[in-house]
Order: sequence, then structure tokens, then C-alpha cells
Amino acid sequence: MQNVFVYGTLRAGEVNDISSAAARHDIAAPTLLGTATVKGRLYDFGAYPGLVVDEHGVSVTGDVYAIDDALVAVLDEIEEVYPGVEGLFRGRDVTVEVDGAAVPCRFYPVAKEAVPGLKEITSGDWVAHRRAR
Repeated sequence: MQNVFVYGTLRAGEVNDISSAAARHDIAAPTLLGTATVKGRLYDFGAYPGLVVDEHGVSVTGDVYAIDDALVAVLDEIEEVYPGVEGLFRGRDVTVEVDGAAVPCRFYPVAKEAVPGLKEITSGDWVAHRRAR
């Protein structure tokens, strides 16, 4: 088991809902540990967001799940993260706080070079932003 922080289309009810992704691949359902934030800047790519990590940014809202190790490969495929390839999303590690406890997580930020000209989501919440469009 490991943990993942999801801030965009992998969140519950979104197009790539992490629980649905697990079910499609006959992998144990992820367990929601809680909500957390990562400091950064969130950008609107149209159908999905991208998070650029930035200690001077806003608190970007996401959910933290404990997941079966087999689900990591599925998430990597959704985010198009491949070994040795620097694509739009990058599989990285971050530590977030959930209910006062530090939780190490995998997450999928984007490179800051990918966002020039894109609208910043200043609320830091993809789901609220998408619903308001």
C-alpha cells in the first residue's frame, strides 16, 4: 500500500475518478484518508488541471488515498507518466498533512514550462472551478 494526493480529474466524481479506475482494473478500492493541500499554482488545461509546485502559491486542494501498489501503474497510465520520459505530468513525492499527521504521497504535478498562457485557478480547487465554468 502507498498513498496518493489527487487534485484534479482523479478526484471522486471526476472523469478519471480514482475509485472507478481501480474498479475497471479489478484492483482493490482506494481508501480515502482525507483532504489536504499542496502549495502551488493550479492551471486550467481545459479538460483537466495542472499543478505547478510553488511554495509562494495558493493552497491547492486535493484528496489523499491509500492505494494498492498495483493502482500506481494505472494512475501513471492515466497521467501518461513513463519511465525515462519527461511528459506533461511527472510522478513525484510530496508530504501532506491529513488530520494533523504527515502523510507521504505520490502526486502528479506539471512542469512550469507547460503553463504559459493558461488561466490560473486562483481558488486552488479544480472541482469548484470546473463546476463554476
